[in-house]
Amino acid sequence: MSFLHMTYDRLDSIQSKNGKSMSNAWPHPRRGRGNRHKDQDRANREQAVEQKVKDPVPHGICMTMCPANELRQREAQNRLHKSEMVPGTERDRLPRADVLRAVKEYSRPAAGKDSTRPSDLRPSSVLLKTVCYLVDDIAASKTFQPWTEVYSFVFDRLRSVRQDMIIQRLSGPECVTMLEKSVRFLLYASYRLCGQPLQYFDPRINDTHLQETLSWLLECYREGKHQHQEEFQALSLLYNLGSFHAMQHALQLPGRIRHSPAVQLALAASRAHTESNPVRFLRLAQRLDFMQVCALHRHLLSCRRDLLLLYSHGYNSNNCRYPLQRLSRLLFLKDPLAAELCQVHGVNISREWVIFSKKSFTESPSGDLQCRDMHEPLDDEKWNCNSDDIIHRCA
Repeated sequence: MSFLHMTYDRLDSIQSKNGKSMSNAWPHPRRGRGNRHKDQDRANREQAVEQKVKDPVPHGICMTMCPANELRQREAQNRLHKSEMVPGTERDRLPRADVLRAVKEYSRPAAGKDSTRPSDLRPSSVLLKTVCYLVDDIAASKTFQPWTEVYSFVFDRLRSVRQDMIIQRLSGPECVTMLEKSVRFLLYASYRLCGQPLQYFDPRINDTHLQETLSWLLECYREGKHQHQEEFQALSLLYNLGSFHAMQHALQLPGRIRHSPAVQLALAASRAHTESNPVRFLRLAQRLDFMQVCALHRHLLSCRRDLLLLYSHGYNSNNCRYPLQRLSRLLFLKDPLAAELCQVHGVNISREWVIFSKKSFTESPSGDLQCRDMHEPLDDEKWNCNSDDIIHRCA
């Protein structure tokens, strides 16, 4: 008998004396050594599949804003954002991660990667805490600059939040609150970062995520009453001016929402835009609050151009003089910006007077006129506010 067989026989005698069996811990040499483990793994997999069949929706158990596994991995790979580092370690070769400030980053679904593990998913309460931290503490902070970098960080982490929400199929008041905060942030970013280089801000990507979040939010509103529903129904309509589906959706809203002041103002602006009435449209724009302006601002440049085109035909005369100050009020711009806009479109300015001519008007100016160049309306206090004031007030 070999030494190995003698050893196993000795173990069997010890187990028989103690009344215990160690067959589960020690495979018999005459049997397949991996068969028992393979059978156990197969049983575990079958149990997991059976559990998923019973409850196909995963539920997160991660109680921190960033799962521990990801945090360790990113710390070892030096992939921490500066807002996630322990103060004082930012210049170390491998900065340390601050568990209380690190936030789970967005990762694309990959083959062979399980994104539904409960330990990597955050429940709704933690997700809401994460969104509040991102919007109220990071986006509105005066410490982290420039704001293009702040936007990149918050945009990525909010995307990760929505990913966790989708996997867990979340709904209810907390889901609505998270979506509302995300919409406000994306709308504000579309205004503040308008005209930035593409490496810092891509308006198409921002628009795609904003539209998806808005659609999800409006779908949640169908399930019941919510406090800010009128506000976001109006924001959706203003952001999607000229969209037949947006107008149809607004007209099919319940009476209590459709007749609210915010939705009525948005409907009036939408009708003026559809009827190509730039004068009425710009007058209505002056009654909007800041967040509504953020939703509407991308339509203002073309509307101001249409007003100059209309007046160039209506006041086409060499002897006609139109007051620049009055035109500035119509355009809702300061006098210097109104004069600059006129000159770009070929409208002559003579001191305090505007000389309209349909022959000299240029509908598509050759100059590099950007929407951001016209972000100084008459009421600076209402339109141009600090990010912390705006986001804290609206979040």
